Amino acid sequence: MKKQKYAQVVLGIPVDKAFTYSIPDDWQQTLQLGQRVEVPFGRRNKIGYVVGFADKTKLINIKPISSIIGQAPLLDKKMLELTRKVADYYCASWGEVIEAAHPANVRKRKREIKEGPPLAELTPEEGELPQDELILSRQQIHSLNMIKKSIRKKEHQVFLLHGITASGKTEVYLQAIEDVLAKGRSSIVLVPEIALTPQTVDRFRARFGERIALMHSRLLGSERASEWQRIKNGQAQIVIGPRSAVFAPLKDLGLIVVDEEHETTYKQQDMSPRYHARDVAIMRAKMENASVILGSATPSIESFYNAKQKRIRLLSLPERVTKQDLPQVNIIDMRKEIFMRKRRLNVFSRALEIKIGNILRKQEQAILFLNRRGFSTYISCPKCGYVAKCKRCNISLTYHYASKMLICHYCNYQLVPPNICPQCDSSYLRYFGLGTEKVESELARLFPQARIARMDTDATAERDAHRRIFTDFKKGDIDILIGTQMVAKG
Repeated sequence: MKKQKYAQVVLGIPVDKAFTYSIPDDWQQTLQLGQRVEVPFGRRNKIGYVVGFADKTKLINIKPISSIIGQAPLLDKKMLELTRKVADYYCASWGEVIEAAHPANVRKRKREIKEGPPLAELTPEEGELPQDELILSRQQIHSLNMIKKSIRKKEHQVFLLHGITASGKTEVYLQAIEDVLAKGRSSIVLVPEIALTPQTVDRFRARFGERIALMHSRLLGSERASEWQRIKNGQAQIVIGPRSAVFAPLKDLGLIVVDEEHETTYKQQDMSPRYHARDVAIMRAKMENASVILGSATPSIESFYNAKQKRIRLLSLPERVTKQDLPQVNIIDMRKEIFMRKRRLNVFSRALEIKIGNILRKQEQAILFLNRRGFSTYISCPKCGYVAKCKRCNISLTYHYASKMLICHYCNYQLVPPNICPQCDSSYLRYFGLGTEKVESELARLFPQARIARMDTDATAERDAHRRIFTDFKKGDIDILIGTQMVAKG
């Protein structure tokens, strides 16, 4: 290997610049692109990533690399290229993107990671699920043929699979992945919510066994690192997870599935790099001559427009596999409810109360969806108009009954609710709006005999809470499930 005197190193800081360090003589023939190194930066050492080499430089007083971390590179050339493109597109630093692409336990650990066995979480709780005995519809067969043709040619193509609920999109994903595996290639399946991962994994696990790896932030750090190592070593050929799974270190990628592609959760909002996983998936697939399936019953405007403009291929599944009719939808005008009932607006319409009561009498189940957590959406003073707001984000704070706190849903700033208005000293502050906590409270008041569960970010903070709630609901131990978008998918 050629001797290299200087290394270009990027750091996980918001500065899009590679810093030059000298390479000690003993490492000049062994240091590789993509390796982690410890370098002096300011008054302390930082972990950085080697992204280039140079034989000479005009800089003076160059500091040497302190140490090399691990024997093998963290990133290969393709991942270096992808992270550079993502950094350019989203105006982020290269180092920030590299760090976002790797679990913290992987990039911070200073010794080699040992891969463990597949996660116990991957095993379905009610025994091995049977492979679907599903007779494909004409539209499914057509869609699969188009996708398989692209896979066999190893050409990059993006498909928008527009299928109504229960039209068999998942079966198309499964059979397309089977075709990819038969060609010796690998696949990524992106889901919009961590809550969906156990359901998705159970179904894929039944079909593909130990070739599945799971990547999401609810895993313990050591588990994420172990799964990452299994993927990198080629022990898993299918990766399932939310947006960060798009960076999984798979070799010879053949297909990326973006399920519920319209979901806003695919967009990283709270920290840099603020990437969109759907767009990064297309970017990565183009680099690796892989196909992409964007699946949705309600496609995003941009994806549907791209399909209409022939930039991506539109595939349609307009009918349910079971040939069942779509459910009836009733729209209730709550203004009329106030007038007819001659009282203050209740959380539920009269029609919904009656429906829920009928369902409970028939020992059936109900799901109530409200995409707003907390108890009240804001508190306000009716005298002066004061609204309690986050001092950092300047948005109204949501009142949470369980913690008795006002919480910002952007930065998690918390405030004890005031008893008097801090603006006019009025002693009458009112709580407005409703969230899932308030709906849960009202359900318990109206239907005290019902077994009620809530599924939102607050209620599922404990490890594996998603799976436990889903399992209880599936077994019939829950009568009414109230939640945010977690309950509206899958």
